[in-house]
Amino acid sequence: MRHSVVIAFVLVVTALVAVPGITLAQDPALVDRGAEVYASRCVICHGVQGDGKGLTGIIHRAQQSGIVIAIYPRDFTAGLFKFRSTPSGSLPTDADLMRTVTEGIARSGMPGHQDVPLSDRQAVIEFIKTFSTKWQERESGEPITMGSVPDGLESGESIERGREAYALMQCAKCHGDLGRGDGPSSGVLEDSWGDRILPFDFTSGPLKGGDTAEAIYRTFVTGLDGTPMPSYQDAIEAQMRWDLVSYCMELMRGQS
Repeated sequence: MRHSVVIAFVLVVTALVAVPGITLAQDPALVDRGAEVYASRCVICHGVQGDGKGLTGIIHRAQQSGIVIAIYPRDFTAGLFKFRSTPSGSLPTDADLMRTVTEGIARSGMPGHQDVPLSDRQAVIEFIKTFSTKWQERESGEPITMGSVPDGLESGESIERGREAYALMQCAKCHGDLGRGDGPSSGVLEDSWGDRILPFDFTSGPLKGGDTAEAIYRTFVTGLDGTPMPSYQDAIEAQMRWDLVSYCMELMRGQS
């Protein structure tokens, strides 16, 4: 009986999910298959219209320094994506979207979907693009060239330079002196939807975008669109960014 109810729910949602618009570059059959995958896997959180207003509502709540906030599913209609390899303000690549769909997002309600066939993951990515006109207006951004992790990363010298960069870029205003997300601005930050957002607490575990040196560096150069976290691509040169990575990894170990 329960299985029958689930099937009925999926069929109803599939009928409701409309394709707002398909770009000329998209394969209609692939988009249609993506709509089916979305209806069975994604709609419960992200909603029929892709606006993050699914049946689950709040994905989870986060607490930090006595502040409790609600975390909502991603609103695809805004065309804003935090986890990208592309410059701030640009659309992510298909590889970026595939990474999120496949691996999920740590410390969030977004699970990985390695169990979903690759062709279905590709299809749902194409369908997700139909929720925002930005995908019809421009191409995905070009991935930022990061280069290789430099020798001496996490050395005492690099960490100390990173500590100076952390102070110079006023990271403590949001993340706090010890990286615990308790800076003086932490209680008033909002995302692009006007919802409260907490700065990352480096001492609390892995970053949502990944906790490797490369993933942290990528965040510094791309920023997290839709949040107060800016891109440092034009603000500081590459070596200083890598040193900042060293210091952040030190903070993640609970040391400073």
